[in-house]
Amino acid sequence: MIRILCIRTIFLALFLLGPSAMGRAQDLAITGATVYTAPDAPARMDVTVVIRHGVIAGVGEHLRIPRDIKTISCQACVVLAGFWNAHVHFMQPQWNDAANQPADKLTRQMSEMLTHSGFTTVVDTASDTENTIALRRRVESGEVLGPRILTAGLPIFPAHALPFYLADLPAELKAKLGQPETPADAVAIVDKNRAAGCDIVKLFTGSIVSPGHITPMQVEIARAAVDEAHRHGQLVFSHSSNLAGTKVAIDAGVDVLAHTPEVTSGIDEAMLRRMIAQHMTIIPTLKLFSRDDDIAGIRGLDYRFHHLGGSLVYGTDTGFLPDYDQSEEFRQLMQAGFGFREVLAMLTTAPAELFHLSQREGKVMPGMRGDLTILSEDPASGHPEAFTRIKYTIRGGNVIWHSN
Repeated sequence: MIRILCIRTIFLALFLLGPSAMGRAQDLAITGATVYTAPDAPARMDVTVVIRHGVIAGVGEHLRIPRDIKTISCQACVVLAGFWNAHVHFMQPQWNDAANQPADKLTRQMSEMLTHSGFTTVVDTASDTENTIALRRRVESGEVLGPRILTAGLPIFPAHALPFYLADLPAELKAKLGQPETPADAVAIVDKNRAAGCDIVKLFTGSIVSPGHITPMQVEIARAAVDEAHRHGQLVFSHSSNLAGTKVAIDAGVDVLAHTPEVTSGIDEAMLRRMIAQHMTIIPTLKLFSRDDDIAGIRGLDYRFHHLGGSLVYGTDTGFLPDYDQSEEFRQLMQAGFGFREVLAMLTTAPAELFHLSQREGKVMPGMRGDLTILSEDPASGHPEAFTRIKYTIRGGNVIWHSN
């Protein structure tokens, strides 16, 4: 309970800080739209949504619109709560020296990577804080148009076991990567990241050191990192990779699997039920695995986990994957058997609940943040591409992206 209250206090404080913490909060009215107020709610037609000071002030069929408010006529629009992508990275070279890059260049890069896909909040699960914190500061000031950014900073790996696909990282960045050899080392890295401004902790409880060879983190080291993070109200994400890495994540008390385990062998219903009992969440990242021989098994694990009562949150590894298109992720989710309402929950209410923000966001209702994703096609059509037909991305009442 203490942990939950700490997390809730931190994020409600961010919300209540006002315009500087919400990306230039604005007044805005959207008229004539089809609106899904929540993933489980019926579509409402010809609805007006009014945002005042960055917060939804009204949702209804016959609302009075203040004279001084900017208005978007949206008869061919579908209005949804702002989308989250809970697994992205700002690790590509274009984000280097984010503190000094031209604002219009960063806005353009944000558009290409994130806002053109409707994302109003993203969770960066590994990047150099020197770049990401500077980028976040410029977004929050309104200088750069972009989503809210929560970050893990640099992740924590098993000792002497960096993933093989990081071999080409610059030497100076590699030297920063945490590889604790003792629980005390892990605590020190968590504290260092938090002091730098990080919001969550990312562990590699299963590190792919070479193709077909996965090294698990020592559970005592993982548990020390988790305990320290929880002591300060931070969620802990894990890249678990396989059965052994998932066992470490469970035994250590990790909150979120940042990917579905790529090697599903041995992960049975009993293990899934234990994860659910511990309130763990999975981020599928199915696009990442879409060419794997066992993609059907990976999709099946997500489906079983969810239908046993587990929570899934949308995320794609965007930024590690150089292709920013989201359509394959939606296609894979629907191929796994998820309907549009389940996918919409992964994008909205599920991440809000994970971060204990469901009283303030995730739905299109009065009192919620004025973060909206507006589509030109109703996802009830059953077409995976409907979720990619973005017309407007709105954060705090401010249009941060729109289609031409």
